Amino acid sequence: MTIKVLLADDQALVRAGFRSLLARSRDITVVGEAQDGDEAVRLAASTRPDVILMDIRMPGTDGIIATRRIVADPAAPGCRVIILTTFDTDEHVFAALRAGASGFLTKEVEPADLRRAVAAVAGGDALLSPGVTRRVIEQFAHRQDLTPSAGQRLAALTTRELETVRLVALGLSNNEIAERLSISPLTAKTHITRAIAKLDVRDRVQLVILAYESGLIRPGA
Repeated sequence: MTIKVLLADDQALVRAGFRSLLARSRDITVVGEAQDGDEAVRLAASTRPDVILMDIRMPGTDGIIATRRIVADPAAPGCRVIILTTFDTDEHVFAALRAGASGFLTKEVEPADLRRAVAAVAGGDALLSPGVTRRVIEQFAHRQDLTPSAGQRLAALTTRELETVRLVALGLSNNEIAERLSISPLTAKTHITRAIAKLDVRDRVQLVILAYESGLIRPGA
């Protein structure tokens, strides 16, 4: 199956570079290019890409607002956003993750890593780099007030599902969670899938954010 990708960046040279890198994969095709957030929203609805590579900072409607609009748009079902940034410590990255992005990459990403990331996100995965993504979330989540409603939502989980969410938030992979809980990786994945459904979040990134906002995980844990 071919993965359809939309590029959103205000610099034509950057878009051309990513298009060239992605063209080396027979399983990925670029279906459009947007030079600002508004155009990205329009093209997402008309081309229905699987993945959008979204620059976080663009004039006018930036990548954060565009991401929020796209993930909520029924005209672009299943579309996932990877945020592109220059610095992985950018506070705007955390805002984009909260808005519904499935992960982020720095613009200095290696070509093979870029293609793997696109394939992973298209397949439903998130947290492209668990350690780095968790660090970004942790760095800025502590500035947010705890949300009582977030804690109340966790009440819908079983004890094992709650423990699984806690380990996801700590940056563990499915295999590491399975080893920690003495269960199979498939069972660990099942717990995560059920938690995502019960909490009505998009993916693992949103699970991590919810874990911090609810107080289930404290920065530095």
